Amino acid sequence: MRRNDIGQARIDLAAALRWAHRLGWQTGVCNHFSMMVPGSEDLFLVNPEGLYWSEVTASNLVVCDLDGKVVEGSHTVEATAFYLHAPIHRANKKHQVVLHTHMPYATALCLIEDGRIEPVNQSAMPYIDRTAYDEDYSGLALSYEEGTRVARLMGDNTTVMMRNHGPLVAGGTMPEAFDRLYFLEEICKVQLLAAQSGRPLKKVQQPVIEDVRRVFESDPGYSDKHFAGIKRRLDTLEPDYKN
Repeated sequence: MRRNDIGQARIDLAAALRWAHRLGWQTGVCNHFSMMVPGSEDLFLVNPEGLYWSEVTASNLVVCDLDGKVVEGSHTVEATAFYLHAPIHRANKKHQVVLHTHMPYATALCLIEDGRIEPVNQSAMPYIDRTAYDEDYSGLALSYEEGTRVARLMGDNTTVMMRNHGPLVAGGTMPEAFDRLYFLEEICKVQLLAAQSGRPLKKVQQPVIEDVRRVFESDPGYSDKHFAGIKRRLDTLEPDYKN
């Protein structure tokens, strides 16, 4: 692997964690963002155990293998970070980036019996038929078997809503995955706000869903622009994230 490639991966992962912290998505020092090391099929970067995301820098991220061994870094990795993320990375090579938070609105939807992302908001259309729903919560993800179960359920979907737990998204690049996570929280927020009116939600029909989704998916460059903007702001507000 080229050192400049892993260096950029470290910067991108640190930027995602810093911006997620600014958005209020961190719960204590829990939750994890991971990213496969460029050019490797068995090593991934993940945030260190015990650090606030506002403390994360490119250099203090941890590299571990898919069997849970830390191979680079002075910090440990929380068990659930390994048991949930590693099986997803291993099961689907397209899932190069895996982001899991307990952000409020998407998590709230996960707590509602039969809660689903409904086709009522145009920004929700890329998630329709691309989201898996895990209805079999059985406790903390503290075994490789549990992570494998979630990975199998997720399959080729890019989002999984874990009932009684929270959301997880995956993507081929950090900009793609972070953009997906960002809009997941936004669509859950407006859907829950609309539901509070007590009025029926106006659903879009399947042919329109597919047309709108096709338009969104035809412009993959949007996520790159979004993430580039995030890094520009961090360059001004928190430039130490690159250290």
